[in-house]
Amino acid sequence: MSWQTYVDTNLLGSGRVSHAAILGLKGGVWATSSGFALTPEEQRTIVSTFDAPDTAQANGIRAAGRKYFCLKADGRSVYGKQGADGIVCVKTAQCVLVCVYLSPIVPGEANKVVESLGDYLISAGF
Repeated sequence: MSWQTYVDTNLLGSGRVSHAAILGLKGGVWATSSGFALTPEEQRTIVSTFDAPDTAQANGIRAAGRKYFCLKADGRSVYGKQGADGIVCVKTAQCVLVCVYLSPIVPGEANKVVESLGDYLISAGF
């Protein structure tokens, strides 16, 4: 399965994620949804957040030009909110899933979809 298929089918296709990207831990965008553009700086910052979660808690999370208030940050997951919208980032062995959900999607629905794909990729060695 291609990385783009994971974005299109597993994330956007769930109806619980509005925009998504898969970033390589060593850099680069492996796949992204249409119109979801992360700057190189945003990419680097999101990937490095998992090594220093306190940074996200102090500064928030930026993705596609939007800043999200950090609700949770640890070595595996980062959750953020901006009004009724939010962001979920999950780190695997080789990549980071970056997913944004827009209202009326609720956080728990998006979190479950992204975390489940993260679990699958980890179990597959990715």
